[in-house]
Amino acid sequence: MKSAWILVADSSRARIFEAENSVAELIEIETLAHPAGRLHEQELDSDLPGKDMGGQGAGGHAYSDEVSPKEQEEIGFAKSVASHLCDELNQNKFDRLFVVAAPSFLGDLRNAFSTRLTKHVVFTLDKNVVSLSPKEIRGYLPHSLAL
Repeated sequence: MKSAWILVADSSRARIFEAENSVAELIEIETLAHPAGRLHEQELDSDLPGKDMGGQGAGGHAYSDEVSPKEQEEIGFAKSVASHLCDELNQNKFDRLFVVAAPSFLGDLRNAFSTRLTKHVVFTLDKNVVSLSPKEIRGYLPHSLAL
């Protein structure tokens, strides 16, 4: 049986662990870093939105993007993580995927996962545990689901 992989992520880092079974130690096999995920909105986009002075009325309105530059960075990183996982799945490196991600990032990951990858996701949790030790992360995984 192939091992299970555990993805622990937030907008700036994704850690991938492997576990052979439900009692085996989590072994970190890879870390994907995304330093831009730590930047503040002002650092990502220094231009202020343009103004529409309009032909009528006294006030103008600032244009705003539907997706902020920070959100766009997070979406891009989620797509990168999903693409990497798809490549690894295509090489049959895992057959079950557990996902524990920061709440704001979990939705981006879900949107980025392909249908095929989603079929291999057996557990998700919206919790930011990316900086915890493997032993602490293990505590957030379900005991009833066998790895």
